[in-house]
Amino acid sequence: MLWIALVDRTGSGLWAAVSVLYFTYVTGLSVAQVGTLAAVSGAIGIAGAPLGGRIADRLPLTRVLISLQILRALASLALLTTDNYALLLAFSAAGSFGDRAANVLTKLYATRVSGPDRVRYQAVTRTVANAGWALGGLTAAAALTIGTTTAYQWLLTGDALSFVAAALLTVRCAEPPSPARTIATSKDPAPTTRPANPWRDRGYLAYVATETVLCLDDAVFKVGLPLWIAHSDQAPHGLAPLLMVLNNLMVVALQVPLARFGATTAAARSLLLPLSAAFALGGVAMALSATGGAFTTTLFLTTSAVAFTVAEMLHATVSWELSVALAPGTAQGAYLGVHGLAQSCQRSIGPLTVTAAIATGPLGWTFFGTTIAVTCVFQHRLVRDQLSRTTLSVPPVTVSEH
Repeated sequence: MLWIALVDRTGSGLWAAVSVLYFTYVTGLSVAQVGTLAAVSGAIGIAGAPLGGRIADRLPLTRVLISLQILRALASLALLTTDNYALLLAFSAAGSFGDRAANVLTKLYATRVSGPDRVRYQAVTRTVANAGWALGGLTAAAALTIGTTTAYQWLLTGDALSFVAAALLTVRCAEPPSPARTIATSKDPAPTTRPANPWRDRGYLAYVATETVLCLDDAVFKVGLPLWIAHSDQAPHGLAPLLMVLNNLMVVALQVPLARFGATTAAARSLLLPLSAAFALGGVAMALSATGGAFTTTLFLTTSAVAFTVAEMLHATVSWELSVALAPGTAQGAYLGVHGLAQSCQRSIGPLTVTAAIATGPLGWTFFGTTIAVTCVFQHRLVRDQLSRTTLSVPPVTVSEH
């Protein structure tokens, strides 16, 4: 599965770096059309997380994951066949759906095979995935020096082939044990109740809502920092890619060591307090970057990037552990699928949120960081109440022997 993460993210890094350029220069879409395509496909992709998780509670996980990888490969290859806007929109939406569902199922697989070591497994997986992103991005950057239509098409083909390779590697993975699926014989009594439903679990839904806010750190590096630097009179424009490199290097170097501080559910919950401080520091540093000359601006922007990267790593550890700990074992797929909505929704509201912070100025960034910090404190209390509840006793979903 670690090899799958590396191959998958390397391919995604190839495409993420050139997708806007491909739709602009190869298929001839306008800026408005590219924006609409990204927004609509992202919105449709939101459904992939809960649906994928729910299906994985009922069918063999590896088979579902293989099907999703094939869907992503076909969607990517299909983009090469047309410049019709409606078809491009449909193919992008299918790929987005498969991407969000595959992410949830990969997490579910890790949860089932790693047991009590799931936090360390998650940290290693994120390290490998970031290395893949960096490798794909560097390859795309080298290909872009050619700047031809063929170069763009080969990068998209490489993305599709990475999904094919991931599917072939998944075939070699054993099916993990699932508490949601057991073998029933004719002598076993039929289940009298249904598995827990995350859509009726108000506490878990409230937790997912707070997770959507905490996931906004993703938009800072993808949209916030580059735009803030681009519109700054003092910051060197070449600082944006350097801060992205700094982010990747910190994750690769520190994600695994930091994970040991959240190795248990209680420890992960405790990390929400330093996480709150990291978010607050990141927002304040962004605000202060507008108050000085070139050196001061660069210093505060670097401080902000470091703070938000630390927040990213801490949140990854906390989110992984708590999302699993709060989910009943007999409905892990369904619950983790609903949890996946947080990241999916953030992809839609995140760019709007950081754009609003930029438009508001220093006060906007201070409010941005403070709001997420307060949400961390609220989640700290919310999770305590959730974990103190009596665990629901529900029978597993049975699979007939005939």
